[in-house]
Amino acid sequence: MSNYIKVFSGNFIEVQKVFSLLENKNICAIIKDESESGRLAGFGSSIQGFQEIHVHKDEHVKVSKILQQLQKLESAAI
Repeated sequence: MSNYIKVFSGNFIEVQKVFSLLENKNICAIIKDESESGRLAGFGSSIQGFQEIHVHKDEHVKVSKILQQLQKLESAAI
């Protein structure tokens, strides 16, 4: 069983934005890109550019709060 949990998914640009935000908050996140992994292994993927961000379970609550704040900021900007 993995100690990491998926907290966000989206295209490359969205993922990089969230990843950078988490990095600035000293949260160690991992980007999972199955299409790139498949390409490197010689397989294909139907969804190019789709990535996921995973964090350690111990940081899940902290990350959830940060993502909620980000969502509120983006909603207010629209």
